[in-house]
Amino acid sequence: MDGKKLVRMANDIAAFFRAEPVRADAIAGVVGHLRKFWDPRMRRELLALHDAGGEGMDELVKEALQSHRDGFVPAG
Repeated sequence: MDGKKLVRMANDIAAFFRAEPVRADAIAGVVGHLRKFWDPRMRRELLALHDAGGEGMDELVKEALQSHRDGFVPAG
């Protein structure tokens, strides 16, 4: 999948959850959405983009990936 499209989609998710008054709840919302609706291949690619500098990535997305990294991709 196109990396720019993945970043745009993740940023759209972050924009939705930005309305949460507590930042931790916003981050949890981003994490939950990515886990529930994105397949492991998409999450792996998003993590790789983050590791490559996260160009254009919303801060909520970056924080969600950093703080919950281990839970994004199934073991194996």
